[in-house]
Amino acid sequence: MSQIRKKRSDRKPLGRFLSWTSERTGIPEDEPDCREENRPSPAPAEGEGDVGWGRVCAFLQKLGRKADSRSLSLSHCDLTATDLLELASLLQSLPQLEEVDVSWNDLIGGSLAAITSHFQLVGGVRTLRLCGCRLDGEDAAALGEALACIPLLEILDLSWNGGVGGGALQNLLGKLQPPLRELHLVACQLTDADSSALGGMVATLPRLCVLDVSCNPQLSEDSNGVGFSHFAAALSKATPLTTLRLQACGLTADSLAALGASLCSLPSLRELDLSCNKHLSGGLSHLTFHLAHVAHLESLDLHLCALTRADLEALIQALPTLTALTQLDLSSNMEVGGVVHPLVSSLPLTQMRRLPLNSCSLSQESFTALTLAVPHLRSVDVSWCKVVGGRLALLLDALQPSVIVELRLSSCRLSADDLHHLAAVCRRGSLSSLRVLDLSYNDSVADDGWSAVFAAGGLASLEDLDLSLRPSASASCSTWLPALIHALPQMPALTRLALQRWTATSQERQRLSHGTKTRALLVDWDSNATDSMFQSSGHDTPEE
Repeated sequence: MSQIRKKRSDRKPLGRFLSWTSERTGIPEDEPDCREENRPSPAPAEGEGDVGWGRVCAFLQKLGRKADSRSLSLSHCDLTATDLLELASLLQSLPQLEEVDVSWNDLIGGSLAAITSHFQLVGGVRTLRLCGCRLDGEDAAALGEALACIPLLEILDLSWNGGVGGGALQNLLGKLQPPLRELHLVACQLTDADSSALGGMVATLPRLCVLDVSCNPQLSEDSNGVGFSHFAAALSKATPLTTLRLQACGLTADSLAALGASLCSLPSLRELDLSCNKHLSGGLSHLTFHLAHVAHLESLDLHLCALTRADLEALIQALPTLTALTQLDLSSNMEVGGVVHPLVSSLPLTQMRRLPLNSCSLSQESFTALTLAVPHLRSVDVSWCKVVGGRLALLLDALQPSVIVELRLSSCRLSADDLHHLAAVCRRGSLSSLRVLDLSYNDSVADDGWSAVFAAGGLASLEDLDLSLRPSASASCSTWLPALIHALPQMPALTRLALQRWTATSQERQRLSHGTKTRALLVDWDSNATDSMFQSSGHDTPEE
């Protein structure tokens, strides 16, 4: 195992074997600080408990993490099977442990039993996250056997483990405990056969509130969807369910018919995600007929579903019954551009917060209709809609001051006049709460337009600003870069600034770097341009 261990420059060259403490009777000299500063609960009495907690502190310190008697967070730590053995020996010193996260450690796959066999020592665990660990069938079996030892488990996340699919899910059938509230199985390569096992699990979990099985494209495609039909029928027994995510699950019109029949048994459902399922095109009416039973639905996501005009008309007829709806995502459906006016008319506008219509082939008439909803929205996204160029004033004038927090205008063919109007809105303080501003891929904007926006001020809450050009473009930012540098102190919340494909001299880049080096701001230049910048300035790596 030592030969396959990944090297990390931030680790101290200390021994990491089970016998590490057998030759020690105390704690290293530098450990008391870790114990006193990081441990949230009172220190145990002197003796074996004190030594055990010291071992925990030493183990976590080597991984660059802080010790916490209730939370064990070891994601992205390059853990190996040897580390799991050492970690297992430390569990007896963590009787108050409630959360375990060892996600994104792909070297522990196949050896999960090394730690699950000791779960009886931490019976109070309520959250267990094992994302991206390359778990296989044996790991799933070991976890299934150990679940009885953690009867209070409320959150289980096994996402991004392809080995969980293909039958391994059967090892968890009947093993999950009644207190479980959230089950995440994103991108686990689940098949139609697995969906039958999933249905059996859901039916035995009386408190399940969140079920996420997104990014499993074979979930409903094989065996004529028989397994998915069993899963959909089992959902009728999950009455407490509030969140159901089925993004990119290969859903078809028949899948929607099976799913729709269970909606009447899910009165508490508040979030339904069916996005990225292109094969359901033409069959949305099988679902919308049952939406009236989901009176508390707040979020419905249907982006990138290749919706037809008939699908959209069926949805529009059902929308008046969704009186609690605050978010509706129909982006990346080209036919939406032709039904914006009836769509907006059927929505509960006063409570709508998100209505992204990017890549929806908006026309002048549909863009004008959208402005009726804009005053109530906290997020506006009309990216990739060329009709916005030259008409941005119509949208900006409809914004409610200090309400909008996200404005995305990528690839909208904006002009300098559009940005001058944006600058005027900034000066009025209408965008004082804005956190995300995406102006990328608008190569047609003249330099004076960029300068006007930066000189206007009024963006004190902005956290993310994207000014990147499209991949095939390149232009100099020398004219407006001084205005941006001068404006940065008035944007104290800014944490990311994207300037890809813009070119500048090494002196100008150094000036921007000097103005941002004392703050946590990531400047996203092109990698080759960044390298040349810091070669000329004598730095080895880019500053953030």
